[in-house]
Amino acid sequence: MTERSGRVAAARKLTRRSGRDQARAFLAEGRQAVGEALAEATTDPDAVREVFVTEQAAAAHRDLLAGARVPVRLVTEKAAASLSETVTPQGLVAVCALRDVDPGALAADPPRLAVALAELNDPGNAGTVLRTADACGAGAVVFGAGSADPYSGKAVRSSAGSLFHVDVVRSAPLEPLVADVQRAGVTVLAADGGGEVALDAAADQGLLAAPVLWVFGNEARGLAPELAALADARVRIPMRGRAESLNLSVAASICLYVTQLAH
Repeated sequence: MTERSGRVAAARKLTRRSGRDQARAFLAEGRQAVGEALAEATTDPDAVREVFVTEQAAAAHRDLLAGARVPVRLVTEKAAASLSETVTPQGLVAVCALRDVDPGALAADPPRLAVALAELNDPGNAGTVLRTADACGAGAVVFGAGSADPYSGKAVRSSAGSLFHVDVVRSAPLEPLVADVQRAGVTVLAADGGGEVALDAAADQGLLAAPVLWVFGNEARGLAPELAALADARVRIPMRGRAESLNLSVAASICLYVTQLAH
């Protein structure tokens, strides 16, 4: 199958957000991501629609593809490269169904730990937060309106397969979501460098006891004051050195790790 075939051309449209939204699908590239997608397909037949693989990659990943319950289509190297957003294509790409969850589900059945991202710009940070949230046992990650798309190629790669382990909410207005989960008994914590409560003190005060929703803001601007004011507490990470601030994904990692210890 070449890059001109109808199926490859249709899959290539998924490298753009508009194409993903229209087809309700995204691309997962490489052994880690495709492996997690195929594992998901064992319990959800609709999770993966098809897999494209080059002859060389098929030989290298024979064990992975042997038990695939979805169509596996052999493509040329050029066709695989047309589906890749990396400098060095891996020759293995799965077409997966979007995993969006309705934001109302979080209030109806709140997870013990969840994350909300307000106007997050960097898709690499999006994937890293997904990976960290998964590692810390979070049940959901909310990408607020205006945030990067977690289904972009860079975000999917950065998540290292964790995209398939947590619920994803996209383009949700965060203000009503915060109010809904608070009514459901969730403690909402805003990560804020100028917060009135230090992270260690928040743990001592019981603020990290489940269920908790952490809200993180834009990489450059942080959280909008209006959104931060809706939280039950604004929490800062104590820093002993002279650094002015932390990278967003690093700050999220620290907050989520400390929270899962409290659980």
